[in-house]
Amino acid sequence: MNMDRRRFLVGATALATSAMLPARAATRRIFDSHCHIIDHAFPIVPNQGYTPPHFPLDDYLGQTRPLGVVAGAIVSGSFHGFDQSYLKATLPKLGKSWVGVTQVPNDIPDAEIAQLADIGVRALRFNMFRGRIDSVDDLMTLAQRAHAAGRWHAEIYADAAALRPHVDRLAKLPQIVIDHLGMTEAGLPVVLDLVAAGAKIKATGFGRVKMDVPKALERIAAKSPDALVFGTDLPSTRAQRPFQPDDIALVERVLGPELAQKAFWDNGLALYRVPVTAG
Repeated sequence: MNMDRRRFLVGATALATSAMLPARAATRRIFDSHCHIIDHAFPIVPNQGYTPPHFPLDDYLGQTRPLGVVAGAIVSGSFHGFDQSYLKATLPKLGKSWVGVTQVPNDIPDAEIAQLADIGVRALRFNMFRGRIDSVDDLMTLAQRAHAAGRWHAEIYADAAALRPHVDRLAKLPQIVIDHLGMTEAGLPVVLDLVAAGAKIKATGFGRVKMDVPKALERIAAKSPDALVFGTDLPSTRAQRPFQPDDIALVERVLGPELAQKAFWDNGLALYRVPVTAG
């Protein structure tokens, strides 16, 4: 899909949905646990031949504020590489209800991890799906050091089925988060094993996963009501279908009001250590 058309469709759908449901949007608060800000004023690194289109902060806020998004986590994608300048510029504009999830090289000094933690970075992302991480040994070493130096938890973007041999080791980390419901139906049993060990699971990227999303949401929430954290995944780079506001309605229908409230708000604030007064 042409990316200009993709951005138009997402924005138009967001406005239409919020117009149809004004009361609900006015009362709903969402912590967006997974979004990307892609500002070409900062370094962008092509990944596997792909360079994402410009998607600056104002575009993101324009699409999500009508939906009730008032806090969230800005996540570094493969195309950000190890650049921290865009997070350093973006997080102060948003305030303390917003945090960062970054990528760093294995040899980053502990002092730099601590400095990034001071500006609101709360987690370290390991992008196995896009070929950015080759070794689980490296992941474990860096994740443990990042937690010690900056209290960062580890976020893993992978087909969860590929993590099956490593469940016991990953469960020993202080906290892990699995992106996009673990991506595949084959990965769901692994996701559930990790949830049983305390992992959090991002209810994100419904248009990029290959699984029965409602069933996955039900089974994860049944395993632990504290596990799911919702996110828009905007601007949905390389997804077969971009985020749609009806993804929010899907979560509400499947989980019901109490569990949806936890996925939209409570669980995200707790995971990212955001003050309860956020938003």
